[in-house]
Amino acid sequence: MNRAPLTRRQRRTGSLLGLAAWLCGIAFFLPVAWMVLTSFHSEADAATNPPSLGAGLSLHGYREFFGADSGVSPWPPLINSLTASVVSTLLVLALAVPAAYALAIKPVRKWSDVLFFFLSTKMLPLVAGLLPVYLVAQNTGLLDSVWLLVILYTSMNLPIAVWMMRSFLAEVPVEMLEAASIDGAGLTTTLTRIVAPVALPGIAATALISFIFSWNELLFARVLTGIVAGTAPVFLTGLVTSQGLFLAKVCAAATVISLPVLIAGFAAQDKLVQGLSLGAVK
Repeated sequence: MNRAPLTRRQRRTGSLLGLAAWLCGIAFFLPVAWMVLTSFHSEADAATNPPSLGAGLSLHGYREFFGADSGVSPWPPLINSLTASVVSTLLVLALAVPAAYALAIKPVRKWSDVLFFFLSTKMLPLVAGLLPVYLVAQNTGLLDSVWLLVILYTSMNLPIAVWMMRSFLAEVPVEMLEAASIDGAGLTTTLTRIVAPVALPGIAATALISFIFSWNELLFARVLTGIVAGTAPVFLTGLVTSQGLFLAKVCAAATVISLPVLIAGFAAQDKLVQGLSLGAVK
């Protein structure tokens, strides 16, 4: 089917929209580029105002971050963040996929009320639930524990994951499920061999969103953890001391702490695009 040629006005509009998209992308990328560049400067060059873009490069900020002089290692907080984020993401997927399957493919009664209930759990400000969570953690001996963060991150990300996975699973062809049912496939077989491969982009997008939210969470980690279970964002806030703000060291720390999220995003970018566009108008 031949398409009508674009008019001059349509081409001009498309060019302007493309230029606007590039400008927005550059505007969002510039702070990140400035952070990375500053992390390779010395503290004296990083503190200049305006920033000295042509200053010599140095790894002093990274040596300071990894404790070359102070002896304070960032690896325990990084491992705590990785443990809490990965384990909670796996738990979120294990709970969200069956729940979304029940709401999208095998709808339960009043499924819209169930979805609203999941959404209503995100309406309470996090700070409003901080004191009750702290008291429960104190009475159960879970303060300063990574597993407390795993429980919290799972409960915080589960409602969003259920909503996302329901929209993704709603796109699974009913004919495939009916054929699997006729062949005698059970629920586990249907989920692992039929639903999961078709909804893989959606699962990847949900997992990435849950991982990012868990990795970046600061409020609960800052209040409920200490020396043992402190996470990477908590460690980053600890770099702001009474002696002042060492900009090169802070930028080096922010760059290193951002790398896991960036790597996960680049590794799953094709699945992320497919997942976020799943269900869009074809």
